[in-house]
Amino acid sequence: MLTRRTLIHRAVLAGLAAGIDGPVRADQAAPPAPPEVRAALPGGGLIGHGRLRYFGFSLYDASLWALPDFRASAFSSQRFALSLTYLRAFSAKDLAQRSMQEIRRVHDVAPDLARVWLSALQDLLPEVAAGDRITSLHLPGGMAFWHQGRKIGDMPDAAFARMFFGIWLADSTGEPGLRKALLAGAAP
Repeated sequence: MLTRRTLIHRAVLAGLAAGIDGPVRADQAAPPAPPEVRAALPGGGLIGHGRLRYFGFSLYDASLWALPDFRASAFSSQRFALSLTYLRAFSAKDLAQRSMQEIRRVHDVAPDLARVWLSALQDLLPEVAAGDRITSLHLPGGMAFWHQGRKIGDMPDAAFARMFFGIWLADSTGEPGLRKALLAGAAP
């Protein structure tokens, strides 16, 4: 049975989803592939992109890059990249905490494991200024991160990578409009 809190939470998320820019429109230019994406995914291309807004504030632009045979239903077993270009500044601590909140909202993660992952993210993620880009590459067995085109580290944990990218790509994402925009060019 859904609690009042869950219903309110879902209503707020639905309202937030309404603030997300949809798939690429004819008047929106596709973003160019960042150098780290071109190097990691030769032959890859843009699958989709969108903007995340929260209560009317634009937070970041997201772009999903993958090889032509990318399938949305099997994202966790494929090589792809997600680039986030931030539209405002965030501390490394805020980025790590928000990432873990979203992971735990979508997936059941044991508290001890969540603390380990949060600590690893806090050590890995940088502070970002408006205009900064963080690119995450999904790899077999884990993931890698770049900030402004410079590699900043790896997370060699397949479960973490699946759950991290699930923030944007899982069916149960809290941002279904952004998911739709990111997967606009993907096979089901």
